Amino acid sequence: MGKKNDYDDEEMTVELELDDGSVVNCAVITILTVANKDYIVLLPIDENGENEDGEVWFYRYSENPDDPDEEPVLDYIEDDDEYDAVADAFDEYLDSCEFDELTDGE
Repeated sequence: MGKKNDYDDEEMTVELELDDGSVVNCAVITILTVANKDYIVLLPIDENGENEDGEVWFYRYSENPDDPDEEPVLDYIEDDDEYDAVADAFDEYLDSCEFDELTDGE
């Protein structure tokens, strides 16, 4: 997968505004494609770059193909079956990569 932006291989992070107006910084774990839709997997982190509970968040992810510089759009997944399909795909992703690299804090 080609790099769309000039990010290095460190961690890519996004700021996510929650319904209550608070902003959470999240590390981008991966982008998954399920049933021809893209989903982003986010790991909420605190100001020290740590994650307390290991919980990840899944969002529908879309980019404007006509304007790669435009901010991607994240949509909440409301359908349980859709969410489960993404969660299953993420489990497979974890199985296929070295999970230790994500959690050892390097």
